[in-house]
Formats: sequence, structure tokens, C-alpha cells
Amino acid sequence: MKQAIIVGASSGIGWELAVQLAAKGYQLGLMARRGDCLARLAGLLPGDHFVQMTDVTNAEKSQAELTQLIELMGEVELIVVNSGVGRKEKQLDWVVECEMIDVNVRGFSAMALVAMNHFLARGGGHLVGISSTAAHFSGGLTLTYNATKAYVSSYLRGMRSRAIRSKLPITVTTVEPGFVATPMVEGEPMWLATVEKGVSQMVTAIEGKKNHVFITKRWRLVAWLLYIVPDALIRRLV
Repeated sequence: MKQAIIVGASSGIGWELAVQLAAKGYQLGLMARRGDCLARLAGLLPGDHFVQMTDVTNAEKSQAELTQLIELMGEVELIVVNSGVGRKEKQLDWVVECEMIDVNVRGFSAMALVAMNHFLARGGGHLVGISSTAAHFSGGLTLTYNATKAYVSSYLRGMRSRAIRSKLPITVTTVEPGFVATPMVEGEPMWLATVEKGVSQMVTAIEGKKNHVFITKRWRLVAWLLYIVPDALIRRLV
């Protein structure tokens, strides 16, 4: 039986990813801070699955919990690090910034590092990290979120280089969603994809062992345009 762990499975993309992977026959390890949501999700999925509460802001404890879950499950071949938070920053507030840094940078890195070490020891596997198209530009009202996602994308590129240097069959997939209809997204921005559609494209990329995917695919064009549009114009928009 194929086994996968989803870190950040209690809502949104992580929840829907669990639904779609379970439908494809995966046995899942579900990790997140809200244990009640994980238990409800596990009860809705076909088959038997594992639930592990974790709070990635406590990076070292989360690393130990992920390691224990891997050992308990036995043959984990896919680990998706989906945990992330975003906040509008109408005012510069260190408490708000610190939460995003703790989750999106420290917590993400801690989980990805355990995953990569597991795959190196196992002799192969697949690490998937959820970043954002926000990694490709800076915004005055989302400056910390965008910066943390730029870190995530860069970190995953580095992990991919490590995987290649190992000469082992390890895939590292960077997922950069645009606007997907999850609790994190406010209002109805342009090109808002349903979570079902967004995750379906993500699953296709995972199955195809892609190195990088934009969700949905049209955001590739947006990312390209962001590198050629003058910063002064971008600042007017964001």
C-alpha cells in the first residue's frame, strides 16, 4: 500500500489533498495543530489512517513527532509539507510577522529536513512543498508572507539540488498556487480556483513527479510578467 504524510491537513488544500490521495489508495498520516479536524477528516476517508497532532511553531517537537509517525507507518514514500499561514499587514506588527516566520520558515524547514533525511536513508521518495506565486513579488500589505514564500521556493530548489547530488530517486516538487478557494483567501480575487480543481492539478503533478507546478497553470504567465513589470507599477497594485 502506498503511504503518504500530509503536514497541515486540517483544512483547505491539505484537507482536499487527503481526500484525493485516499481515493487513489494511499494510506495517510495526517498532521496539523487541530486534532478534532484531523479526527473528523480521518473518519470521512476510506481505509485506515494515522492522526498526529503537531504545532510546527515548536519546530523541534514537530520534528520528533514527524519522525515517530514515519516509524509507526513503516514505508512512507511521499511527504507533503503544506503548513502555512498568511496575514494582511495593514500595520507593521512583530507578533503577526513572527507567526508567519515561525510557521512558514522555521516550521516548514524543520518538516522538510526530516522528510529529506528519511528519503536519503530510505533510498528514495518524494517531498512536496506548498509555496505560493507570492514568492515572485513583494507587496506592501503582505511583505512578510511574500518573503516567507520566496524562502520556501528557494529552500525547495536547494533541496532538489541535494536530491540530485545524492544520485538517489528522490523527487522534490514545488507547488506555487495562485488564488485557491480556501479559508486563507479573502473575497473573490481574479482567477479564483476551486480547491478541488487546484488539488487535482497538484495530484497530477505529484503523480508525474514534476519539479515545479503553478496552480492553476495560468499563474506561470503571471509569475513571468512579475519579473518584467517595473517595481513602481507593482507597488501601485499591491
